Parts: sequence; C-alpha cells; structure tokens
Amino acid sequence: MSELRLVNSRLDKRYEITERLGRGSYAEIFLATDTIAAPNSPHRQVVIKVLNVFLQDDVDDDLERTLVENFQNEAIALDRVRHPNIISRLGHGTARDLDGRMFHYLVLEYMSGGDLHKVCRERTLELSEAIGYLEQVSAGLRHAHAKGVIHRDIKPQNLLLSGDLKVVKIADFGVARVHATDAPITRVGTNIYAPPEHSPFFAGKEANRPASSLTPAADVYSLAKTLYTLATGEAPRFYANEPLTDLPMQVRNEPWAEELKRVFRRATDEDETARHQTVDEFWADLEPVRRLISGGETETRVRPKLHTIPQPQIALGYSPNAPTKPEFDTSRDLRLRMPLMPERRGPAPVADQPRIDEPLVNGNGGPVTHPLQQGNGRFSVNLDAPAANPVVDEGRRARGFRKAVLAAVVLAFFGIGLYGTSVYLQGLGLIPAFQNPLASVPVGITNTDVNLRQGPSANTPIIGLVTRGSEVRVLKRESNNWYQVEIVKQGRERREELASGKGWLNGRFVDVE
Repeated sequence: MSELRLVNSRLDKRYEITERLGRGSYAEIFLATDTIAAPNSPHRQVVIKVLNVFLQDDVDDDLERTLVENFQNEAIALDRVRHPNIISRLGHGTARDLDGRMFHYLVLEYMSGGDLHKVCRERTLELSEAIGYLEQVSAGLRHAHAKGVIHRDIKPQNLLLSGDLKVVKIADFGVARVHATDAPITRVGTNIYAPPEHSPFFAGKEANRPASSLTPAADVYSLAKTLYTLATGEAPRFYANEPLTDLPMQVRNEPWAEELKRVFRRATDEDETARHQTVDEFWADLEPVRRLISGGETETRVRPKLHTIPQPQIALGYSPNAPTKPEFDTSRDLRLRMPLMPERRGPAPVADQPRIDEPLVNGNGGPVTHPLQQGNGRFSVNLDAPAANPVVDEGRRARGFRKAVLAAVVLAFFGIGLYGTSVYLQGLGLIPAFQNPLASVPVGITNTDVNLRQGPSANTPIIGLVTRGSEVRVLKRESNNWYQVEIVKQGRERREELASGKGWLNGRFVDVE
C-alpha cells in the first residue's frame, strides 16, 4: 500500500490540498481550497478524488486499464446526469505527486454537511424531514434513470448534505451502470441496502445478471431501505436481502405506520417485477403517507396540494454545464507518450530539490505545476519555462575526471590483490572455497495454481499451468520479479497434459528454498 503525497501541495496551479478525507481500494479523497475562486464562492472548497493504482500490490496492466476506464466512466456518468441533487464534477486532470508518481484526479463539489448516515446517528429525523430529503434524492435519481444511468449503490452514506443541511445530493457513481451494453452485473453495493439480485452477499442460485436486465427497480429497492433508515433512525440490518415487512417498535403506533409498511413491502419485494418499476411510481405510492404527515387526512378539510413528481432543490453555485470531457490514459500509455527521462535542457537540478520531469497536461489544457517546500511558504515551478544557459567550468571538470580515473586504478589494484590473497589462502586450506550462489539452481514450491507464460510479463501468452504445491527449478530471474522455471514435479494430478513444462511466472507465486 502506497498513499500519494499530496497534502500541503498545489494542484493545477489552483487547488491547495489541505487534508486527506479518506481512501478506498484504489482511490483517495482530499479536501482542497480553490485559490482562484472568490472567498465567498460556494466552490471555494472542493473535493479532489484521486485514482491511485499504487494502493494495492496486485495491479497489472489489465487491471490498471480497467480501473482507469471505471474512473473515466464515473466522470462520464456524473456529467450525463448533471442535476441540482447530484454531485457536480468541476474539473479533472493528470499530475504527479511530490514523489513523482503519476495519478488521475476528478474535482468534485464539496458538501460540508456530511452524509445522511451521520445525521441519523446524531438525531432522529421527523418523518416530514425524512420525506423532504427523499424527495430531493428521488428527483435526482429519476433524472439519472431518464439518462440511462442506474446508480446501484443508493444508501445514506452516499447522500451528502449542504452546510445548512437543507440540500441533499447523490454521490459516488463509481459502480453506476452507464451503458446498457456494459459487462455483466457483478455483486456491488452494501448488503443492507442492495437488492438481492446484485447484493455482494446474495446466496441465491442465479449467476451474474446481464446488464440489460438491470432496471431502475434496483435503485428503488435501495431507496426504500434508505427511507426506512431516515424515518426510523435504524438501519434495516434484520432485513438484509429480505423484504421490509415491519417497522421498529418505537414507530409502529404512528398514524402513518401501516401505509408506510405497505409501500415498503412492495418496493422491496423479492420478485423484481412486483416492485415499483420507476421512482415516480414509488413517489406516487407514498402519497397517503405524505398526506397524513401534512395534516390533510379528513374529508371536511381542503387537501393540501402535493407534488405528483418529486421536485429538486437547487443550491447556490449549481450549473447545468459540465466541464471538458475527461480522457485518461494508463500510466504505461503516458510513459510511452511522455518518457519519464527526456533529454534535458540546461544544467542538472540542484541536489537538495526534488527532480521535476516533463510537464503533464491537466484538465484545463495547461501545464501541471509541482510544489516545492521552502521555509513556511510554497511556490510553483512552471515546467514550460525555458531552461537557463549553463556556465561550465572546464578546469573543474578536468580535475574531477583525473580524480575519478585515479580512484578507479587504485580500486582495481586493491581488488586484484584481495583476489590473489584469497586464492592463496584457499590453496593452503585456511579458508573455505567461496561458492557462487548463481552456480546452483534454486528450487521452489508454488503456493497456488499459476499460469506459465511465454515471457516475463502478464501480457504474454499462456503456454501451460503449474498446480499448487508443484516443485519447480528456477532457471532465470528478471528484475521485475518474474522467474523462468522448469517443472520438476506437479503438485496434483491434472485432467490433461500441459502444453509446456517450462515458462515464466511471477515470483510471488513460488516459495524458493
């Protein structure tokens, strides 16, 4: 695990990163100040979401390509569903951290009120307040569905609040279904809120579902269980992968309890076709509950006008216009396009300063800046600035060359003398003969089933299989921890003969004696 060094640095000449808010399996979240924005701007503080493929040790080229594609798809999804009640993307870019490691990032709006999960832990919401939040979430969700995007992970933790706690926005579209032709749906979401058809802990018999069969009803299911938490103050842990059939004891006697249970039972039905198929259908079915809490339950009173479709709430700073579409490359593609060690212009960098290589293009098309610490301040270096003309001291260079030659001659004589002495002492039997560790061929045992490949890379063709517990002879080692091995004895009987008994495998899959 290797976190990026970004705190107390300036990104894209404008975002001063102040703290790390959290991290996931392959992403880190930072809080930053936009130095270009006005002090009273709603986007003075922003969130920087960083794709960090260095957080895990098992990233190969194929996995990194998938991670980059997913990161880009999240940005595309956010732009497609841009809405007052969905987190807005403000920018993107590619840069290096203080250690020179490359990363991609998204700039998102910052919701300082925290999430609804935190609010529910701190206090119990009135049902009218819970329905108010639900209406905003429903408005954003129905807009996303209209754009062909299914969120797949609706839960209180992904619903963020403004500083005044009046506006709620849907966040985290990292696992959203963006295209109807996406790969088969794998198990995602949180066990408590995810529908059983794609819950990570679903123990049913069906396999992964094709993307075409995933409908908005899956989000409606999660939306209903989210409302359960908002209305009762308790997460529906006892109903994980099960329909909601009852309410907690403290709210069972409320006048709206039976109507709410009826809506919950339908929205979370095991049969997907029996559920509400759209957010509008779910919202309309909640009308009796909404009418009860609004005080219009009798025939003698004028019924208050209720919204037939959920209405959005617009916060200050919202814009329907999305920034430039991001296009990210893998680090391998970037290295090919922008070599890490280009031919330098001018003198070598000063020894006590970090080395800066070529500029990378950020989301706005300008050069990426690299922060340098100097005292208590910070300044940025323009990587596009022309290098200064060097002044070379020829006499100093000549003296340095003569010293280097003299040192090499002395070391050579010393090595020859040491070798001759060791040979003489070995001949007298006073010291044992030295063994060349490379002369013997090491033997190892595989710790799992592993494919034999044609070359020292996961991108080369598979030519065989080594079963777990097999004895292999290591013939050659490469610097990237790949071993060329020859199979001595297989760990277990195989169904068919291997295509090859000699090939390459990653060194982490073999324990060398």
